Parts: sequence; C-alpha cells; structure tokens
Amino acid sequence: MDTKKKKTIIVFSGDLDKVMAAFVIANGAAAMDDDVTMFFTFWGLNTLRKPEKVKAKKSFLQGMFGRMMPRGAEKLGISKMNFGGMGASMMKIVMKQQNVTSLPELIQTAKEQGIKMIACTMSMDVMGIREEELIEGLEFAGVATYLGEADEANVNLFI
Repeated sequence: MDTKKKKTIIVFSGDLDKVMAAFVIANGAAAMDDDVTMFFTFWGLNTLRKPEKVKAKKSFLQGMFGRMMPRGAEKLGISKMNFGGMGASMMKIVMKQQNVTSLPELIQTAKEQGIKMIACTMSMDVMGIREEELIEGLEFAGVATYLGEADEANVNLFI
C-alpha cells in the first residue's frame, strides 16, 4: 500500500494574494514529499498565461475576454485594496523587502518539485484561452481528472 500523502488544490481565484497562498501551500506540501495536484479553473487560469501576446484563433467574445484579463502571474491584482494595480505593486515592494518569494519564483519551484498543474479545459473553452497561450509544463484535463485526484487525496483545498 502506498503511504505517500496527496494534496489537491483548486485554484479558482485570479487574485495575487490567493494564488500565492495556493503555491506556498503546494510547495510546502511537495517539500514534505507529498504528491500535489493543482487544478486551475476560470480566473485561476490567468496565472498560467504567458506574459506576451500569443496569436490564437478566437471568436469576438473570446478575444474580448483575452484582452480584459491579466496576462500571467506578474499582472495579477490583489483581492482587497488593489486600487487599479497600485495595491499589487505596493504588495510586491513589501514582499521583496521582506524577502518573500515572488509568484513567478513559486511557480518555477512548483515545476521543479514535480507539482502537477492542470489547466481546466472546460474553463479554457469558456474563457477563450488556448493551450499555446499558457506556460510550458502543464497538463490539460477536465473536472473528472481533478475528481480522480481528489478521491486519492487526504487534503483538498479550494482557493
């Protein structure tokens, strides 16, 4: 019998502070030798977008979504007191002063630790996000895959 513990995290939010919390927990669990799966859905998918514009065939509405949503981890706002992006900028300054790992560094560490990151294909379809617009190293699947992972986990979080 496999005694290794497993954690799953649904990343629904696209807020910097919430996504950072998800990655801090995921990296902590992986450092404790737990298997970790992160399932990115709806606004959480923005975390995984490449920062540069990627040409992809989209409908008019999907194109509008793409232009209005933040492109990547560096562009996420915070959940409270964002003030048009000023709040996120101030938070990043304070985090740097306190030697807090940045979100892009947390994402890289997650990749290095073998954390499974799954982009929800249904949410991608709804929001008009294409595979080529997302960072490397992801898996693409639907809710059934997440539920299979969650069935095996001893901790399931929704952030």
